[in-house]
Amino acid sequence: MAKPSSDVVVIGAGPAGLTAAYQLAKNGLSVCVLEKDPRYVGGLSRTVEYRGFYFDIGGHRFFSKSRQIEDLWTELLPDDMLVRQRSSRIYYKGRFFSYPLKLGEALQKLGPLEASACMLSYARARLTPAKDSKNFEEWVSHRFGARLYQTFFKTYTEKVWGMPCTDISADWAAQRIKGLSLGSAVVNAFRTARASGDRSGIKTLATSFRYPRRGPGMMWTACAERVRGLGGSVQLGRRVVACSHDEKKGLWTVAHDDALGDRQVERTRHVISSAPLRQLAAALSPALPRRTREAATELKYRDFLTVALVLKNQEAFDDQWIYVHDPTVRVARIQNFKAWSPEMVPDPALSCYGLEYFCFAGDGLWNSSDEELLALARHELEATGLAAAGDVVDGCVVRQPKAYPVYDDGYAERVAQIRADIEMRFPTMHLVGRNGMHRYNNQDHAMMTALLTAANILAGQRVFDTWRVNEDAEYLESSADADSGASGLRLVPTRIAPASAERFSAPPPSRPQ
Repeated sequence: MAKPSSDVVVIGAGPAGLTAAYQLAKNGLSVCVLEKDPRYVGGLSRTVEYRGFYFDIGGHRFFSKSRQIEDLWTELLPDDMLVRQRSSRIYYKGRFFSYPLKLGEALQKLGPLEASACMLSYARARLTPAKDSKNFEEWVSHRFGARLYQTFFKTYTEKVWGMPCTDISADWAAQRIKGLSLGSAVVNAFRTARASGDRSGIKTLATSFRYPRRGPGMMWTACAERVRGLGGSVQLGRRVVACSHDEKKGLWTVAHDDALGDRQVERTRHVISSAPLRQLAAALSPALPRRTREAATELKYRDFLTVALVLKNQEAFDDQWIYVHDPTVRVARIQNFKAWSPEMVPDPALSCYGLEYFCFAGDGLWNSSDEELLALARHELEATGLAAAGDVVDGCVVRQPKAYPVYDDGYAERVAQIRADIEMRFPTMHLVGRNGMHRYNNQDHAMMTALLTAANILAGQRVFDTWRVNEDAEYLESSADADSGASGLRLVPTRIAPASAERFSAPPPSRPQ
């Protein structure tokens, strides 16, 4: 009889996968982590090194309302976390606005006529509230007014997601804007000159955060080494191609290839997957029902390009990032990696900016050559007034497929269907993280799904419902706010009633045809 080569196989060495592996290894289980990237761990939270420069694939602040998550970060990097003050701005129609917006500055730069029009539009929306919002545009317009929507939401959102706001689910607005983010920043700026900071009523705008001195990849490299030190395996350059389950033996066979097609297999009792749900659904055997496989193929993802430019340091700005709301350029956000940490840039006479472009794999932007993308980034950086194209001395391009799961119409029903079938047919397959659950969660939310999954495996039953992490569609990033009733800690999912706890050793329910 075949024996498992490890207790748990983890697909993906991002924050969720490595957190789960580390937690399980600390508790004595043997784990094997399979990561397709041949060089880096960390997934979307990795840090890329280029000629001594370090840069993120998107910015990653380390700030959580979960004490457990904060303690884990400290445990992994006890001496390498910097405390940084948050600094970011909005670029709109040739002007830079503080983020969150400041009353006097916004009035001056928008002008009294435009500011008045925004406030009238906001008042109209509040006086005649709509009951239902079917899409992003309606959700935002109904709460903040059409003028504010057009000014501070539409362009940036459509750049990021590559579709009209009328095609984006209202769930997305509820998850990322409800009572917080840019909407509250704008509204609070025009409503009253309240004191800035955590008492501003803006729940997502933490004024400080922690950051590894050489980027978030430093955290996940340390985590991978901890897993190895506990006897676990973290294998890079391994792409999982099939997950086959033998119900009688209670074992999984996980097949994975390297870049040359050399195939190896792992046998295990549990699989934790942070791989894109669309990819996993196609790899499972016995196959999921046809209707479920078809639902998986309809899941969509937004892909991502970072064009990192090394340039002469002109100290043009000291923000960590700038949101680009201007429709005349394609760049959506500009990172300043030296502002995240001075150690990201090896030469103080130079700076390194990351221009971020959202696209779909296979479209014109994605298929552009590196030379074309570098030229585009130099031109658009100059167009924003942040640097002259001639200041750029070097650069590179990083492509990130499946960066963000898309919340389009019907996504929730598709995910629910896939989840239900996997849970019923494969109770020892566990979905974690952003792509593993097709949920656009923050890094700490992804880690929390992993911690709770590890707890379930160690308990031998489904004690925690991992799908309830962040189910309230809010993420409180400010200090405890007396007005909001926030406790200062993000709520952890409650336990499932004992009567409904589902033991992994129990036979699965009967399966429909």
